[in-house]
Amino acid sequence: MTKSASAARVAAKTADENISVKEITGEDISFESLLDESFKGVKSFEGSVVEGTVVGVDSDFVTLDVGLKSEGRIPLREFSNAGQPAEIKVGDKVEVFIERMENKDGEAGLSREKARREEAWVVLEKQHKANERVSGVIFGRVKGGFTVDLGGAVAFLPGSQVDIRPVRDVGPLMGQAQPFLILKMDRARGNIVVSRRAVLEESRAEARSELVSNLKEGQELQGVVKNITDYGAFIDLGGVDGLLHVTDISWKRINHPSEVLSVGQTLNVKIIRFNEESQRISLGIKQLDADPWEGVASRFTSGERYKGRVTNIADYGAFIELEDGIEGLIHVSEMSWTKKNIHPGKILATSQEVEVMVLDVDMNKRRISLGLKQCGENPWVQFAENHKVGDTLEGEIRNITEFGLFVGIGDQIDGMVHMSDLSWTESGEDAIKKYSKGETITVKVLEIDGEKERVSLGVKQLTENPGGDVAESRSTSSGVSKGSVVTCTVSAVTSGGIEVTVGDDSRGFIKKGDLSRERSEQRPDRFAVGEKVDAKVIKVDRSGKLDLSIKAREIDEDKAAMAEYGSSDSGASLGDILGAALRSKTAKADDADEAPKKAKKSKKAEEDEGDAE
Repeated sequence: MTKSASAARVAAKTADENISVKEITGEDISFESLLDESFKGVKSFEGSVVEGTVVGVDSDFVTLDVGLKSEGRIPLREFSNAGQPAEIKVGDKVEVFIERMENKDGEAGLSREKARREEAWVVLEKQHKANERVSGVIFGRVKGGFTVDLGGAVAFLPGSQVDIRPVRDVGPLMGQAQPFLILKMDRARGNIVVSRRAVLEESRAEARSELVSNLKEGQELQGVVKNITDYGAFIDLGGVDGLLHVTDISWKRINHPSEVLSVGQTLNVKIIRFNEESQRISLGIKQLDADPWEGVASRFTSGERYKGRVTNIADYGAFIELEDGIEGLIHVSEMSWTKKNIHPGKILATSQEVEVMVLDVDMNKRRISLGLKQCGENPWVQFAENHKVGDTLEGEIRNITEFGLFVGIGDQIDGMVHMSDLSWTESGEDAIKKYSKGETITVKVLEIDGEKERVSLGVKQLTENPGGDVAESRSTSSGVSKGSVVTCTVSAVTSGGIEVTVGDDSRGFIKKGDLSRERSEQRPDRFAVGEKVDAKVIKVDRSGKLDLSIKAREIDEDKAAMAEYGSSDSGASLGDILGAALRSKTAKADDADEAPKKAKKSKKAEEDEGDAE
């Protein structure tokens, strides 16, 4: 107890009990001198911190003697730290804050919390100026954050400053002593703002520097998923982030990282690439397991059939999982013998079990080409085995195009009736107008090509040619015969070729494949109506209709040029032949120019020889 407090107590007792100071102290001291000493330099005890002695402890309050004329009581909870029981007993000396000299109950108004706060503020201000960490305990939740006990002073911890990453459950952090950094202090308002995140970031920076210095490719680490994107996930390795690309998550096909990862998930990763200059770290999970592609070539043989599950369907095909981590692709062209230009999703469904045939295994590219249609019978081959040229069939017209009819001649395949094979007497354009989609007609098999998956049909061949057999050398009224080269005029341009007229009375057609020897030039749209073209007549119909070919004319011209320069079928192009011929001609001309010079030189030599004789 302070000296002034003792003096004040003596003065108070003499006033209450009407006794002299000498009777109490044994000294001849005046009451006035005691008061002067007691309040020397002190305007008021209220608002000051004094030391008191615990004289009683019960279940709710602690009674203290602070040297005033009456004792004071303080709630027991004020002597406990956040989340911990109070440890106080009779005889303990503690500092308390005097709020009032005497309250309405005649007791001194005391506060342990305010005393602790005053003590804490002095210490915290020094630590804040030195930018030092302070120890505190999170003990409550308030709007926007949490309350922290800093040894008596209550501070505010914003929710964004709890951790580096968002924390879903703060329960494990409650009641635990941990370091904080003071961001802001305002003693006038009693406000303190602290951050746990700032401490973690400082520790993280220190750990990052140490971690980076020890990183190396092939090292296995534990990390936490920090963020997920379309192309992968960022993994916190404890101070430094690494990228886990979607292709390095699993040996299986993964469409999006979120299928197997979640933010906050802890996982083991392997460093597959590390750039010390840029400090970029590439991570992998699948590298922790054995490569399933080892020995694939021996397990999956071309031509063999296997069962698999459809894992993904794209516009260009379907991916089939043959075993864990091994997938193959069925290209859309290998799905059906007859269904062309159809989306794979209309043939297969995700998770469907299918039987496939291995077509090719490329270990370098880690690709397995699969076929679905190869596991079933080829309907084109079956048709060729069961039918022959000249057979008569019935079928439904499934489609009508500009150049003919497509007729169903089986459950899965269609044959084509070209417009020129519809009638002996009518033009193809007129004859095709008489047919409609869905109509059943009788046709005759003209050609079967299983390799090209093509069956040519005819309608007019079901009856005899009313004009009898037509000789190949038959000519039109204009004198046009098969094999002749004629100049014709383009009368119409279609997707299948161009229509032309020859002279005044003959009409003809040049198919798309006969427009040029070069495939890139076999485009009907490069011709215009009214344009003149030279073509070879390859067929003369009884009705006078002509089939012509520009391609055949170009081939004949090349052959003629080769024959002229004595070329055989050695594989040399016309350009090579013409070039050689031109060089030969130039050489001959040079020889002709040199001949007079040589003759003149020879004559002079003879004259010189005569002179010498």
